[in-house]
Amino acid sequence: MNRRAFVRNVSLLTSSVFLSQHSLAAAPSFPVVRPAEAKRRFRSRSVEAAIKEFQRKVKDPELGWLFNNCFPSTLDTTVTYSTRQGRPDTYVITGDIDAMWLRDSSAQVFPYLNFLGKDQELRQLVAGVINRQTRCILKDPYANAFYGDDTKVGEWKSDMTQMQAGVHERKWEIDSLCYPIRLAYHYWKKTNDPAPFDAQWQQAIRATLQTFREQQRKESLGPYKFQRETAIATDTQPMSGYGYPVRPVGLICSSFRPSDDATLYSFLVPSNFFAVVSLRQASEMITALAQDTKTAQELKTLADEVEAALRKHAVVNHPQHGQIYAYEVDGFGSQVLMDDANVPSLLALPYLGAVPATDPIYQNTRRFLLSENNPFFFKGRAAEGIGGPHVGQDMIWPIAITMRGLTSSDDAEIRTCVQSLRATHASTGYMHEAFHKDDPTKFTRAWFAWANTLFGEFLWKVYQEKPQLLA
Repeated sequence: MNRRAFVRNVSLLTSSVFLSQHSLAAAPSFPVVRPAEAKRRFRSRSVEAAIKEFQRKVKDPELGWLFNNCFPSTLDTTVTYSTRQGRPDTYVITGDIDAMWLRDSSAQVFPYLNFLGKDQELRQLVAGVINRQTRCILKDPYANAFYGDDTKVGEWKSDMTQMQAGVHERKWEIDSLCYPIRLAYHYWKKTNDPAPFDAQWQQAIRATLQTFREQQRKESLGPYKFQRETAIATDTQPMSGYGYPVRPVGLICSSFRPSDDATLYSFLVPSNFFAVVSLRQASEMITALAQDTKTAQELKTLADEVEAALRKHAVVNHPQHGQIYAYEVDGFGSQVLMDDANVPSLLALPYLGAVPATDPIYQNTRRFLLSENNPFFFKGRAAEGIGGPHVGQDMIWPIAITMRGLTSSDDAEIRTCVQSLRATHASTGYMHEAFHKDDPTKFTRAWFAWANTLFGEFLWKVYQEKPQLLA
């Protein structure tokens, strides 16, 4: 699917859906769906000012309504801020699941970083997320999600892995350790605040380095394995919990994808790209903040090794699209050609700073991903976009449409992504985990803060850089 066809088809689709489902647009106002002020978990004056500015300057009332609902969703509904031993401490749930994912919590607050300079309370909230994530990583660097209560024993207590109290789920995912570095690095760059990056944080970086090295599996399978008694194949790993064999080539194994679905081949390419960026960011930070040149060099050396392995093993020749990045490889020559909506994805590589958007291999990959050659690219009467195995066939993820817009330089494509998202929220005023390609009212997860806040980030970026596309 090329950009011109995408723009033409979605323009037709969104106009029909908009007219049939969103007659509210002609009304003087939209229903109030944002929580009442007294029920919001946290209030940021800078975020509220941004909402007012957006609604004042953007003439499309529905986009103003959506921005008002979605951008503050994380703050309104998912954060619990307190102090612990005199330091900020912030617990962030995903929405309808009372647990804190290292990935989701980082992604949920990341869009607020641009507002920290004029909002001390918001700055403390984000510092609290970094502090809480440090504690989580030191508790178990292989876990992906944690409870607010360190003593809680959860629903996955019978998983065949080294579960402990306070851990919600222990699915090893490379991005679980990358996202906290991304958040920490950009917080540091925005604020120049060294407070969160104490000896414990530095120890969490060393634990990350050790975990990545273990999962290169050069000398052994390492200490991590995972099995679950389940009828869902993507919720467990074969081969005694270690997954299918890989040949040690310098890449890092990830037992699970950022969707929390099991990998087929453990060398998950977008997550390895993310690791390269994160390792270099951690190296820069630990040099400046801890003067630990030894660890900094080890971080950089591992980043260089993974990058070289990606160049050698992650690029494949597609008969139609030429050289593209595979989604997963095993080091033996096998690969999976697809993409998943969850980030890190191949589509999102420029957003994460992993490759330039102009990289020819990325552009070939992008064309592949946004075509019917990608088995998880779905096109229907309501929209087109990338989904994944997690929710199933014909279910498009708003996160993937948002990421398409965030990684595009084409004005028509960006505008069409905005229109597609505006037309598929099913009159709820919020983004969802996924919706059916033919019917947006068939959706999953009415309360999914990551999708909401990311959509808000997208709208704010377009407003600042290309406001004419919101008209």
